[in-house]
Amino acid sequence: MKKSKKVIVTCAVTGSIHTPTMSPYLPITPDQIAQEAIDAAEAGAAVVHLHARDPKTGKPSPDPKLFMEFLPRIKQASDVVVNISTGGAPGFTMEDRLAAPVAARPEVTSLNMGSINFGVFDLATKYSDWKHDWERPFLESSRRGLQQNTFEQIDRFISELHDAHGTKFEYECYDVGHLYTLAYLAKAGRIKPPFLIQCIFGVLGGIGADLDHLVHMRNTADRLFGDDYLLSCFAIGRPQMQFLAASASMGGHVRVGLEDNLYIGKGELCKSNAEQVWKIKRILSELGMELASPDEAREMLSLKGGSNVGF
Repeated sequence: MKKSKKVIVTCAVTGSIHTPTMSPYLPITPDQIAQEAIDAAEAGAAVVHLHARDPKTGKPSPDPKLFMEFLPRIKQASDVVVNISTGGAPGFTMEDRLAAPVAARPEVTSLNMGSINFGVFDLATKYSDWKHDWERPFLESSRRGLQQNTFEQIDRFISELHDAHGTKFEYECYDVGHLYTLAYLAKAGRIKPPFLIQCIFGVLGGIGADLDHLVHMRNTADRLFGDDYLLSCFAIGRPQMQFLAASASMGGHVRVGLEDNLYIGKGELCKSNAEQVWKIKRILSELGMELASPDEAREMLSLKGGSNVGF
């Protein structure tokens, strides 16, 4: 693993799983998403990871026009690295998942390394009054669906984003087998280092949020990739900050944001994405660590630069 004296903080601003009923602070409209991304960057995030939502209902949307309502504003106000999701949301087709990334040609997109059950149906039992009719059925659908990322689909993402536009990837790994898929793609020459490996803990269907698993994922990646990768991680919900501190202590990087955790403390809703960036910045400062700037992150990840995007 490539170790750095500085930590790359990614902020996942809104995601596609949390719904408007769960928090009044979840950014929904293009204006809200833009401002939250800009504020997170000003707080210290080097990368913002972005989804779009229907501004009237808050439902996840693949519409490139919605992305283009906030991407240029973020670029005008900040030099933060923009990372667009290719995971999309439950029910999205491949064309949906590719539409905005291909149109925007960002420096980075996410790329999930395998198909998994992605169970968020328990969230549907925690609320009785819903702001919108779509929310509960949307969550319950994860009981019968899966997050599909076949080898053919992964290859298509690489072809249409990396090969065509020079976009690099945040390789999302929800289990140990995903590291071996990534190693296969590297050996086959489909992808080149450095690899930003984002280990994800606590999703029902993926690896659990136990710190022993973080060590196991790090050790496995060390064997497979040597010094050709950067480790980052996040955990869903309550274990979030514990995992981030552990990742940074190992020489890795971190991801915060309302996509992953709606709370800033026990029972206390987080009021902004910047609030989570400030919190991890304080923790890292106490550990004697500094945050990487966007340009330092670009150098560490060998990115094409903000002048070579489509927005």
